Amino acid sequence: MHQDTTALIDTNTAGKAPAHWGQNRRDFLRILGSGALAATLGPLAGCSDGHAASRTEELRNLLLADEGFWRDVNAMFTLNPAKRFMNIGTAGSMPKVALDLFDTENRAKAIESGNGYTNLLAERTQVAPGFGVDPDELAFSANTSSGMCHAILGLQWNPGDVVVTTNHEHGGGETPLAIAVARYGIEVSRIPLPVGNAQSAQLYVSLFDQRIRELRTQGKRVRAMMFSAPTYKTGTMLPIAELMEVAKRHELISIVDGAHLPGMMAYNYAELGMDFMSGAGHKWQCGPGSTGILIVRNKIRASNPLPLPAWYPIHTSSWTPRARTTNGTATWDVAATITSCGSLHTPMFHGLVSSCGMWDQIGRKKIETYDLTLSAYLKERIAEIWGVDRLYSPKDDPKLVSAVTSFNPFNNANDVMNSAKSGEFVARMLSDYSPGFVIRNVNVPVIGAPSDHYVIRISTHLWSSVDDIDKLVAAMDDLRRKMG
Repeated sequence: MHQDTTALIDTNTAGKAPAHWGQNRRDFLRILGSGALAATLGPLAGCSDGHAASRTEELRNLLLADEGFWRDVNAMFTLNPAKRFMNIGTAGSMPKVALDLFDTENRAKAIESGNGYTNLLAERTQVAPGFGVDPDELAFSANTSSGMCHAILGLQWNPGDVVVTTNHEHGGGETPLAIAVARYGIEVSRIPLPVGNAQSAQLYVSLFDQRIRELRTQGKRVRAMMFSAPTYKTGTMLPIAELMEVAKRHELISIVDGAHLPGMMAYNYAELGMDFMSGAGHKWQCGPGSTGILIVRNKIRASNPLPLPAWYPIHTSSWTPRARTTNGTATWDVAATITSCGSLHTPMFHGLVSSCGMWDQIGRKKIETYDLTLSAYLKERIAEIWGVDRLYSPKDDPKLVSAVTSFNPFNNANDVMNSAKSGEFVARMLSDYSPGFVIRNVNVPVIGAPSDHYVIRISTHLWSSVDDIDKLVAAMDDLRRKMG
């Protein structure tokens, strides 16, 4: 029998943040804000050991204050106790409630020889409010890459159209862009991204705005912006709200690779207003594999008054030619067209809906705050031992942080360009320690570097604890000494 999540939930606050979350969130932002303020005071402000220790201790106390709650949440998963799973950015783990439902429905489907001819309207109606959109704007896809293909290859491109993006994009977005280049003759302009803590949200606004203006000065026809938030390489949360202002100012189509957003961040996508956000169902949202969430703007709102771009489905068995709306009322259920493609494996998507329901009951803001506080604590511990310059992820601007942390752990800083040594570090963190730590490495293009940097990437999620992070940091410190 599965554990009922309602045992952890105040029924008066189900579907919204618990009452005590508000103060935790304010405390988290206050702690981060103090670091951001120190960063603006110059390099000497960041050298205070007392400040660093105080901030680390504040984060630790904030996490410990609710430790019992998260211990109970951890019990809802079937994770191997001999390992600590900190690579959720690659794959999550289904909670027991979703596993039980998945098993039961698979058996029922087999017993009745059932089909899956549906557009999952009831399921989309259940999940959509947790993401701040209407059911006609939330589609179920196979994964982030599938959603990015829907977004990019369904648009009506013309030769010479330019997409402004970055050099830290995932193959899930890069591949359909490459297809559009080959098939339609579009052009791609990539902005080299900074790494580390010395960043601000305004910097990204300037980078995109300046590149778009430069291209248009050259006579280029810029049509779209595509960016990852957060990037899978460094965990930098490109500031969606601020970049959406750039997109609207220049009347551009907006495409967000949000692979890590569902289940990590509690965003309201209707308020953000992007045209497309493709996210994973199997990562932080902890649904089954081969599930994804694709948000498609399908009506005009104040958050984005631009006309809806011409778009056509690329993978469907349910479509008739219809014009897109010019006002605040949808003319057709675009998400139904995307979701419906032959006979779906309904138990798989019902497992995703179950996981989403668990998140809504716990409170998406509560999960976001916990994940980000864990990540902030990890970043502070890394900065204390290795120095803040070893971080490839921002830690002090609240608009740029996520629950993904990338850094250089090696005694010899140049070893970060040794992919074999980076791979060995990841392997030995699992094999040489008890518990073993599941983390990963990733290549990062760094401005001015002779080659990519192969940094260590760590994801902190709702089943991790302060103790897990302390043990992880101690093991990484020990291993870097052993590796020389």
